Amino acid sequence: MEQVFVKDRLRLLLDHFGEVGDPREPAKVKYPLPEVLFLVTCASIAGCDDYDEIADWGAHQIEFLRGYSEFHFGTPKEDWLRVVLNRIDPALFEACFTAWATALRPDGADLIALDGKTLRRSGDSAAGSKPLHLVSAWASTQRLVLCQEAVDTKENECAAILAILGRLAVKGALVTIDAIATNPAVAEAITGAGGNYVLALKRNQPTLHDEVVRYFDDPASAGLDSVEIVDKDHGRIETRCYTVSHDVAWLQGDRRYPGEPRFHALKSLIRTTTRTEWRGKVTEETRYFLSSAALAPQRAAEAIRSHWGIESLHWVLDVVFKEDQSRLRRGHGAQNMALVRRLAFNIVRAGRGKRSIKTARKAAGWNPQFLAQLIAPPSR
Repeated sequence: MEQVFVKDRLRLLLDHFGEVGDPREPAKVKYPLPEVLFLVTCASIAGCDDYDEIADWGAHQIEFLRGYSEFHFGTPKEDWLRVVLNRIDPALFEACFTAWATALRPDGADLIALDGKTLRRSGDSAAGSKPLHLVSAWASTQRLVLCQEAVDTKENECAAILAILGRLAVKGALVTIDAIATNPAVAEAITGAGGNYVLALKRNQPTLHDEVVRYFDDPASAGLDSVEIVDKDHGRIETRCYTVSHDVAWLQGDRRYPGEPRFHALKSLIRTTTRTEWRGKVTEETRYFLSSAALAPQRAAEAIRSHWGIESLHWVLDVVFKEDQSRLRRGHGAQNMALVRRLAFNIVRAGRGKRSIKTARKAAGWNPQFLAQLIAPPSR
């Protein structure tokens, strides 16, 4: 069953917006920053994807907005929105977002996926700036964006992952990350914070990868605990086999002292084999993972399979929220608006009911009552 958080999203949202520092001189503030952020968030929920749409929506929905805050001078124009979003400190805004998302799930997330995404049109070749790369933390079970961190290139993704792990509560959670973060520093950061990791193992760790491949291919390893899962959908048959070994002491590698672990806190090796039958063709893929938890095959399958939910998030942001089409390139606008999209995604995702996210956004734009239900769900 799909889990939906029903806390007072509006109260929490406005409280946390009030914590974001306003870069403007107080005497010159015509539009209070919490009202601006509330406007931008509501408009993004309602299907607006750039500043001119947000400004126009705000002008037409001023009575709706005044039901939640004063908006004494009405709503700002497009150019004014651009200036303010460019100036807001993204670190403060991200801290606000993380605190808000965490408050919605006080019981914590049991599965957390971390992955990066590049905003392809956010670079400016004339100015010599590269496209912005964002790493997001995703609560896989709750399907909720928890955190965001920006870096200048994909090659620096590990730095963003370490920054997220430094401020995100991962105690008791199983954290899944792709092979780019399969290194002892990331592993130690996760276990040091009280969590456990499941890290993909690919050829960027050639020695370790080849050792694990040979181990699973050895006939002596036959009979390891495994589970097989079959999915059938529209003529496509996918059979996935998850095999787990807790025998890790044999791993070789350079060690500073006898008995030093080959990889920090390593307790499980995992192999997944996926066989896909589709339109008369059969393909097979084998992947390997490391984990600091002594996982049963079923739990390993759950963690690895759920990681792809963050890929679904990225698809929704590109296709439904048109993130890849955004040409924001100056100041902090691209980073801050990316966070607004994730904030809007969380709210729409939680209250959409049986609608798709695309349809729910349109419905919020058509019907202010539905938008009100999204941002402030009725108490149960």
